[in-house]
Amino acid sequence: MIAAVQKDDALLRDIRESGRRAPEQLHAWWLGQSGFLLAHEGCHVLVDPYLSDSLTSKYAATDKPHVRMSERVIDPSRLDFIDVVTSSHHHTDHLDGDTLRPLFEVNPGLRMVLPRAWRELAAERAGVEPGDGFRLTGVTAGDSVSIGGAAFHAVTAAHNEVSHDAAGNYQFLGYVIRLGPHTVYHSGDTLLHEGLVGQIGAHGRIDLAILPINGNRPERRVAGNLDAAEAARLARDIGARLAVPCHYHMFGFNTADPAGFERECGALGQPCFVPGHGGRLSIG
Repeated sequence: MIAAVQKDDALLRDIRESGRRAPEQLHAWWLGQSGFLLAHEGCHVLVDPYLSDSLTSKYAATDKPHVRMSERVIDPSRLDFIDVVTSSHHHTDHLDGDTLRPLFEVNPGLRMVLPRAWRELAAERAGVEPGDGFRLTGVTAGDSVSIGGAAFHAVTAAHNEVSHDAAGNYQFLGYVIRLGPHTVYHSGDTLLHEGLVGQIGAHGRIDLAILPINGNRPERRVAGNLDAAEAARLARDIGARLAVPCHYHMFGFNTADPAGFERECGALGQPCFVPGHGGRLSIG
């Protein structure tokens, strides 16, 4: 089991102290898989959190066990200061009921940004009324929404295809998130696809690009993602000031070595940073 850099009380203390010490900076903590906590000027955004063992339990008696590789960094019921939570698509490691229900219980004003295609499913998993348009903000590619101190711009993702529901809503999204002067691109789960760089570039310079590196291997029998080389090239092509890898070291059958991402970024001259679980990076 991979130990967290910091977790539980230590993680909460770091979140509080970073906000007091340098509120004008963008702070980001990796919570595991594709989950990140972003903080700026008292606004806290939780992106694609998976903070449970729901998939390990679900697949325990199958031929595709989801064996956890790393410690959980925090019980979601302790995150009682979150303003917005996002989901990029419906897969459980990005839309987890066992994470969302406690979050909504301890954050009475919590808002959620997610693909409009999955609003009803999200309501069921989160324990929220499906018609609650205040708590659940559904978007599709090209939409923008501002909530509190954060703005969210939805871009298409391909996992493995760019796909739509019957109403034409995109089912897989990434988000360009603006917090004050700082801009973050969180790709969700995606492969490279036509028009992606242009969609991201339409929102200006990206300070932080958060990209999956676990790759696309059919023998895993799950939808794929960018590999290390593709993620590094995408970060360079969008002019990201800093690239951070994700979607690895959660499940043994579907992971990658972040050292490969570091090498690829180094070869391209692309600045990158590899955090540990619960680890923080600050930009300002």
